[in-house]
Amino acid sequence: MTHISPAHTTTDAVADAVADPATSALTWRGGRLYRHGVPHRILSGALHYFRVHPGLWRDRIRRLADLGLNTVDTYVPWNFHQPREDEAPRFDGWRDIERFIRTVGEEGLDVVVRPGPYICAEWSNGGLPSWLTARDVAVRSSDPGFTSAVGRWFDELLPRVAALQACEGGPVVAVQVENEFGSYGDDHAYVHWTRQALSTRGIRELLFTADGPTELMLDGGTLPGTLTAVTLGSQPDAARRLLTARRPDEPFLVAEFWNGWFDHWGKSHHVRGVDSAVRTLRGIVADGGSVSIYMAHGGTNFGLWAGANDHDGPLQPVVTSYDSDAPIAEDGGLTPKFFAMREVLGAHEPLRSPERLPTLPPTRLPLVHRADLLTGLRAVPSPTTTAPRPASFEQLGLDAGMVLHTAHPRIPAGEHRLTLTDVRDRALVFADGTCLGVADPDSPELPLHGTGDVVRLEILVENLGRVNYGPGIGRHKGLLGPVLVDRRIVQGWDSTPVALQEWSSGELAAGVAAGPTATPATTSATTSATTSATTSATTSATTHAGFAVASLHVDTPADTFLALPGSSRGLVWVNGFLLGRYWEIGPQVTLYCPAPLLHAGENTVTVLELERLGGTLELRDRPELGPPEEYVEEFD
Repeated sequence: MTHISPAHTTTDAVADAVADPATSALTWRGGRLYRHGVPHRILSGALHYFRVHPGLWRDRIRRLADLGLNTVDTYVPWNFHQPREDEAPRFDGWRDIERFIRTVGEEGLDVVVRPGPYICAEWSNGGLPSWLTARDVAVRSSDPGFTSAVGRWFDELLPRVAALQACEGGPVVAVQVENEFGSYGDDHAYVHWTRQALSTRGIRELLFTADGPTELMLDGGTLPGTLTAVTLGSQPDAARRLLTARRPDEPFLVAEFWNGWFDHWGKSHHVRGVDSAVRTLRGIVADGGSVSIYMAHGGTNFGLWAGANDHDGPLQPVVTSYDSDAPIAEDGGLTPKFFAMREVLGAHEPLRSPERLPTLPPTRLPLVHRADLLTGLRAVPSPTTTAPRPASFEQLGLDAGMVLHTAHPRIPAGEHRLTLTDVRDRALVFADGTCLGVADPDSPELPLHGTGDVVRLEILVENLGRVNYGPGIGRHKGLLGPVLVDRRIVQGWDSTPVALQEWSSGELAAGVAAGPTATPATTSATTSATTSATTSATTSATTHAGFAVASLHVDTPADTFLALPGSSRGLVWVNGFLLGRYWEIGPQVTLYCPAPLLHAGENTVTVLELERLGGTLELRDRPELGPPEEYVEEFD
């Protein structure tokens, strides 16, 4: 275990500084960075292939080049490639990271790869597979139960990256060791292991760590002989002084410059002023400094991949959009921040990309209710587990989506209190098909009227996003504590996974085709969100929860933005592809639908509304991400 003190240098560090340019594109000496021996600055932008439709990869890469950048950096989310342990990691289609890297190279840019295994990125579980964090292992540590699994993943991933390094004629010039480990722990043996795992699997280009610019974080995450980078939103001069004191021979590299911020459901839409962002960027690149703009283009948390945070209070799920107030907007639009940053970066060539891509004309479409909520969900084939207590997501091998729990307790006549003692994260509760309301950690109790008969008690539990940052990574989901009627535990449960993210078109169609019940089960209670926001009361006479569809005719596919006025919360599929979650508590109002998801002719939009269906689908030609609020906490 190595402690790095201020102004610490080692013979290893010197050796890296003068590495043979024939085997490493990037080297450093005397506080300067070189590319094949020529003075160089990394001007990078974060662009995540997993947040951009593959049909738009090249378009977005070109926009980064237009911004004046010479490098693209991307994380690699392990859980995106290997959501199930019993299946080999996938590297095809949307997961074809090799194709993405080659495309960046074809556009004349370098690539920085950040393979984690932990990535944060406001991505579910910080990129770690839930099948791994379901075990009793110490994640992000030298626990052999963790490192052995990471080693097997790296065996699959890293040879693909290694073959695309600059020393092999490819565009990869640097690889990050873990990710901001110093803000998490102090297991230096694990960080050493991670660096060794990269090297022994063929990574020969520049290795670097990235941590916040404090003594505590740098002590926890840095390694001797490995370039130290920092992550920050403001005060680059202070960070430069700190790094110079600790690593006087190393160049200044900001691996993440937070020029915007992400959003949580029920909170504000965060923006960062152009002047503030540009002022910090100018300070970073001064005197030869290198930077990666996080995010240069944020993209979208398609499906149910959005993460959540709980390090400063109750669970805060991340919204579907990952626009992040980046210089290149979620739909690829070039913002005022883009042009101001372009000037700082010294880009003068004519733009190759249009400022905006074409969109479909605005229109309103009827949203036709097809199947009630429970009827539709029951119609989708799924194995059921029977046990005395409800099965958790982890016990069912379910990463995201929902679980439908069913029990048949006898409830004495009179008024009772139903309590979900530990629900993660939100549950709709039904008695004999009638919705009693919503339970969450802030409001775990609901009234229950008994008649002395057996009641069909159904609890639909929704995972709102796995924690992506801090000690809460890996926390389990579902009904984790007993369900009580007054003080008595309800036992004998059937637990059925609702694997929304894994549904095929056929499974989605089965839910839609189930049809309404004779007496529609509808919500009729005021609901409270995990974020402590509330939705309006609903009435069974005018509303339906469940499956609905809209038909959209398209002559020429183009981008569009979907809104569901009057609907409460749920999920949207476009031609069988799960676009993401919507929620009336905002701030996000519209869901971005990229053109490649549509085709000429008839297109089907399917909605699974969990509480109240509005009856209308709107196509808009502009995004609506909520009233903006300047976000300064992380910057000033």
